[in-house]
Amino acid sequence: VSDFLVGFLISFQIMLMDGCWYLGDIMCAMYLFLDYVITSVSGGTMVLISVDRYVAVCNPLYYPSKVTAGKSKMCILLCWASAVVFHSLLLKNNLQNPGRYKSCYGECVVVVEYIGEILDLFFSFIGPITVIIVLYSRVFVVAVSQARSMRSRVAAVTLHGSVRVKAKKSEMKAAMILGVVVVVFFLCTCPYYCVALMAQDTGVSTSSVAFLLFYFNSTLNPLIYALFYPWFRKSVKIILTLQILKPGSCDTNLM
Repeated sequence: VSDFLVGFLISFQIMLMDGCWYLGDIMCAMYLFLDYVITSVSGGTMVLISVDRYVAVCNPLYYPSKVTAGKSKMCILLCWASAVVFHSLLLKNNLQNPGRYKSCYGECVVVVEYIGEILDLFFSFIGPITVIIVLYSRVFVVAVSQARSMRSRVAAVTLHGSVRVKAKKSEMKAAMILGVVVVVFFLCTCPYYCVALMAQDTGVSTSSVAFLLFYFNSTLNPLIYALFYPWFRKSVKIILTLQILKPGSCDTNLM
């Protein structure tokens, strides 16, 4: 949902902006506020997914009791609520006095103090990337140890060679996902925050390349976290071919 809303905001901006903002100062302040909140939630959701995978791999026996539908909904709600509260404080001056920082008619800008940029850097970038790296590193270590344990247990079996290949593929897959998640998130968000911290003006209008790259991360997230899984691709196929409208579609085996 958050990644979809990021794409919606970008489309909204492209359609309504041609060098000028036509919807007034209040709508400008609300648009920029939602911009900050939704992109922050997108990163927060990545953290929640990494926590989910950490529990699933490192504590599989406790997963059904620790990760329930109710707890998941509560975590998502807290993610959205914390983003709204944090950015309400961060953009307080912009929300209380819409248009106070614009230099000419039709301009839509947001100004955040340097300390605010530092806090946003930790809240939206350093914090999430640290948690993701730590948890996925732990997941990778556990996955590798499990693969090696499986390989050692069947060392005396004639299928030793094939098991070794499967174990090696498991290790490589875990390493690939870890690398893709961390590298993509880092490459997409790091340029934006570097530009925002180096510039005295707002980081949003300083560099269009860093700006677009920052939002491009939300385009890649669904590909990274969903399209890697065959059951998701099968689900999309069922929806697009309208098979979901057939009686009994809810009983379709996706695995």
